[in-house]
Amino acid sequence: SHFARESQLACVTSLVAGLRVFETFCCSSRWQPALHEAPHEQAKHLGRAARARQTQSAADAKMKEIITLCVGQCGNQIGSEFWKQITAEHGIRPNGVPEDFALEGDDRKDVFFYEADDARFVPRALLLDLEPRVVNNIQNSQHRDLFNPENIFVSKEGGGAGNNWASGHRQAEENAELLADMLDREADNSDSLEGFVLTHSIAGGTGSGMGSYILEHLNDHFPKKLVSTYSVFPNWEEDQSDVVVQPYNSILTLKRLAVNADCVVVLDNTALNRIAVDRLRIPNPSVHHVNSLVSTVMAASTTTLRYPGYTNNDLVGLVASLVPTPRCHFLMTGYTPLTISADELARGDASKPPTQLPGSEPAGKDERMVHTSTDPRERPPPPPAGAVRKTSVLDVMRRLTQAKNIMVSANTRKGCYLSLLNIIQGDVDPTQVHKALQRVRERRLVSFIPWGPATFNVALSRKSPYVETKHKVSGLLLANHTCVSQLFAKTLTAYDRIRKRNAFVENYRREPMFADSLDEFDDSRDVVQSLRDEYIAAESPDYVEWGVGEEDDAGGLLDDGGGAFASDA
Repeated sequence: SHFARESQLACVTSLVAGLRVFETFCCSSRWQPALHEAPHEQAKHLGRAARARQTQSAADAKMKEIITLCVGQCGNQIGSEFWKQITAEHGIRPNGVPEDFALEGDDRKDVFFYEADDARFVPRALLLDLEPRVVNNIQNSQHRDLFNPENIFVSKEGGGAGNNWASGHRQAEENAELLADMLDREADNSDSLEGFVLTHSIAGGTGSGMGSYILEHLNDHFPKKLVSTYSVFPNWEEDQSDVVVQPYNSILTLKRLAVNADCVVVLDNTALNRIAVDRLRIPNPSVHHVNSLVSTVMAASTTTLRYPGYTNNDLVGLVASLVPTPRCHFLMTGYTPLTISADELARGDASKPPTQLPGSEPAGKDERMVHTSTDPRERPPPPPAGAVRKTSVLDVMRRLTQAKNIMVSANTRKGCYLSLLNIIQGDVDPTQVHKALQRVRERRLVSFIPWGPATFNVALSRKSPYVETKHKVSGLLLANHTCVSQLFAKTLTAYDRIRKRNAFVENYRREPMFADSLDEFDDSRDVVQSLRDEYIAAESPDYVEWGVGEEDDAGGLLDDGGGAFASDA
């Protein structure tokens, strides 16, 4: 397709430019770092020249805008934290007015914001929900004047979707004209719209059902625009399951993510809670603590778009390097060093009642927050396990390969990488990246697919000059790994457990989509099963022959929706 050819051209262009300036290193499956014979001084010269030309490159590049869609309770909570973070990183006040020191910056505010007639910066964002609680909290927060009121949709009934995918899908369809008008208005307000970013959960009712309808709408009405999602996967342990029907909602949503999305960033609730407990030493992490981790990942994954260099300056180029085949577009993330400020920790603790032991008196604020005793058993807890006192490129890249920093509850030691991108933030010399890649190669810290050349991409990005950080260097991992099939297996197992008994299907039968039959459940399961099989097949050397000659292979199941990366590309 036309879009796929554009993606391939963007990928090749960014790869060539990256090789020239050491900002992207591509290693073959034999681990031969690019330009490894270049003299040390020549590499330094190339790095200085690249940094000197970054400003001009950013000015010459055509601005690409991205529209963010926050759907449901989870999607709006994540979106709220994301907008708080990037407004701070761009020097924008909570009311949208830029700080005086941020007016002459060379950052790309127009990627996620547009400048209104009153000189305020307004997010290119739609806040969509079927019940008003979370949206009302945003409208009553200090960022209440940031968003465009016309871009906020709350159902008139206000009853939500009742954790029912079919209800969320139906209510979105009933309001299709209003939602389409909001999308068209925001798209027409963009000079060079590149794509859409959707934040939602796959297990509830609104984020899954309404989010699925929006994905279908975007695929039909904006076929050449890239659609990327940040999708929150639920806890699958039975004792931690939030919603009894989440296997139904998840399987139905995963079909739409496989068919209608071009890139899905997997945010696993189980892994996020584990990281908050083990790495940040938060005994009982709240929703705010977890959302803070997610907003950090979202902001870091878009930093090359907002603070551009020579490579990965647009969403298409970023995704094209990570998605080798159209159907395998589920990405996992990792971030280091993980930190959380005292203010964020206090806000998270304030969002839930304090833990009280049976038979004890409730602790006052001072008793919970101040430790004055000299008894070692009552001293403040040690620093978080994730606290890193000195950072370097090698240390950051090494930590990003460790399973404890991966935000997916899957074993990365099983399977292999299809593609891998490290976004390194900070003042880094490209020669340091070259040395770090050599060390990773020597230690064989990662393994790649056996059926094709594997790329280990490293993109250098500046940090925001308006936000003070504790560490000189930080890094984000975006990786396409076959271990994501383990999440699909958990979803299928949980779905089969309740589907074989037809448990909890009556609420779905009341909706028009399921009034006549439950075939949509079975079709969705077939798509997810095919997706899992393809990820497993990608681990074998003969993957390129996988599915050839089969009449009802995964391609037939997943090609119905088209998408920006069409399967015939």
